[in-house]
Amino acid sequence: MRLTRAGLLLAASLLSVMPAQAADETPAMPSGEGVELEYTGQDGTPIKTIFPIYQAGAIRYFSAGIGADERAATYPPFPLKLIFVAGSNAYLAQVAVTITDTKGATVFVPGEQVTGPWLFVDLPAGTYDITAIRRDRSEVKQRVEIKPPGVRTVYFRWKD
Repeated sequence: MRLTRAGLLLAASLLSVMPAQAADETPAMPSGEGVELEYTGQDGTPIKTIFPIYQAGAIRYFSAGIGADERAATYPPFPLKLIFVAGSNAYLAQVAVTITDTKGATVFVPGEQVTGPWLFVDLPAGTYDITAIRRDRSEVKQRVEIKPPGVRTVYFRWKD
């Protein structure tokens, strides 16, 4: 399956707190409720997927990255993108995540909406300790600094 250019055009209205984006990025829905991805199926049929944008406290987030089409797309520039991997290149889904500030106070726990191997989090600038726990209860921890502008991409890798 290949992404169509129309599937990557910017929606007329993005989330009000997000900066302006380039025209080749995946659009956010004007309501701010989700990110819309359009691509063409192998049989030429247009396919549309909507990734809901969730909110935990003041932090917005969404999960994606299942399948080649989702991994090839460009997404709205949330400041933090977490990628969960086992071994050399097997993506993991259903990873539990906890983000705390450097004093140990919990800032963000997304709940069960982390369905894909990518988690996009709209965090303010700062330094955070992130714990990712996969289904077998093994965990990986990292300290991450987020500095605007741009997206900080962080891999959480289990050895397997």
